Amino acid sequence: MPRTLVTGGAGFLGSHLCEYLLNQGHTVIAMDNLLTGSASNIAHLQNHAAFKFVKHNVTEYIQCDGPVDYVLHFASPASPKDYLELPIQTLKVGAIGTHKALGLAKDKGATFLLASTSEVYGDPQKHPQKEDYWGHVNPVGPRGVYDEAKRFAEALTMAYHRFHGLSTRIVRIFNTYGPRMRPSDGRAIPSFIPQALRNESITIFGDGSQTRSFCYVDDLIDGIYRLLMSDHHDPVNIGNPREMTIKELAEAIIKVTRSQSNLHFETLPEDDPKVRQPDIGKATTILGWEPQVGLAEGLARTVEWFRSAPKSD
Repeated sequence: MPRTLVTGGAGFLGSHLCEYLLNQGHTVIAMDNLLTGSASNIAHLQNHAAFKFVKHNVTEYIQCDGPVDYVLHFASPASPKDYLELPIQTLKVGAIGTHKALGLAKDKGATFLLASTSEVYGDPQKHPQKEDYWGHVNPVGPRGVYDEAKRFAEALTMAYHRFHGLSTRIVRIFNTYGPRMRPSDGRAIPSFIPQALRNESITIFGDGSQTRSFCYVDDLIDGIYRLLMSDHHDPVNIGNPREMTIKELAEAIIKVTRSQSNLHFETLPEDDPKVRQPDIGKATTILGWEPQVGLAEGLARTVEWFRSAPKSD
């Protein structure tokens, strides 16, 4: 059984990844300081014989006894609301945390996978975004703490690959949604669904014409695992290329929830990207991957989870 460490394992994506790895026959160690993750996300895994949770801040030395075959670094605040409230922690986990996780992978001879982000492209001037695009990022803007932390993490990962010969993978994750998203994390879908379920006005920042591309979490995790099992070390986009406006997303959520909500528009935050759409040609060619879950089905699953989820965050 492969033994795998997942940092940020109690987060939205990390918890789904832990579950998937267990189903693939891995022994899984989930590591999280629960700053933005939640023990409830992994409560259903706690009695699994091959699962272990360790509460730890990965910006500090990572101790892990025994062999480790894979290190997947998913620890980080990941929503604009989080990294605007936690700017120093975001920078530290992207820089120091990545360094500690890479050091563990090097010591154990493990394959390392970095959870990077479409935010490395910033407010893109090329559309859709391909992996060879270097991005358009404001390093001193409010979003720079996340964008530059991930860009540094990518550079550090490639340095370990080139200098130390470490087996590395880099996944650039585009907007993802599904069960276990925090209702108050500030992103569009977990903000819109509770508002729609309460028949409240749905708050849209800007005029709603900015675009995003939303990938259901099951598809994303499948793509990440395929990348992990490949031998490709350059960055790979994983996301759904179906582009839509934020206004269209809000209307789709109103439809699936059968809500009476209307739309309320507020000022667009600084440096908020105007467009976002992955070019997934590399993932399709190299990994044989493309998303399978359509928006209507994915939203229906997500809405059902929000209906039954605890009301507190």
